[in-house]
Order: sequence, then C-alpha cells, then structure tokens
Amino acid sequence: MHEMSIALGIIDVATQQARKENASKVTELELDIGTMSGVEVSALNFALEIAIVDTPLECSKVKINHIKARSECLECGHVFDADSYINPCPECNELNTKFLSGKELQVKSITIE
Repeated sequence: MHEMSIALGIIDVATQQARKENASKVTELELDIGTMSGVEVSALNFALEIAIVDTPLECSKVKINHIKARSECLECGHVFDADSYINPCPECNELNTKFLSGKELQVKSITIE
C-alpha cells in the first residue's frame, strides 16, 4: 500500500510548513488528487487517519479535490475526458495525446493555527 508513504509525505510537508510559521497545529489540509494519479483515495484516507495521530495534524480536516482526467489530441487539438492512459482522440481517432489534468497529487493548501 503505497498510500501510507504518500500520507507520511503529506504529513511531513504540512508539519514542516507549520514549524516554519511557528504554528502549533494544522487545522485543515486540502489535497488535489487526479483520477489518473494512481492513488486509491479511500486507502489514502485510511492511511492519513492512522498516520496523523500524535502529529500537528491530529485534529485537522482533510479535504480532497478529485481532478478529472482531461487529454488533448496533439494532431487535431480536440480536448476530451480521459479514462485510461491510452486514449484515442474521439474526433480523429489518433493516439498522439497528452494529459492536461488528472495526474495531480499535491497539497493545495494548509491552514495552520
């Protein structure tokens, strides 16, 4: 379960920021997680619940923004919803596409006290 190592990394980022700002606790954490990031959100939530015990994040609220995967065809420029890593363009059927969103895994904001 790589979600535990992700959770520990998130806690480390938030804790470092809280220390930098001389804050005693983190009250809210906002994450952006893309549908193609490879993260199982329920497993990440479970890992965070366990890992935040005895940290400045112990009573914090965690908000997760689910970012939908979108791709752009590099042949015709069409932008479309993507549901896998191989997405033929629905307009021209070419496979030469790139993700515009959906691979995010980032701490968007940290609220400290």
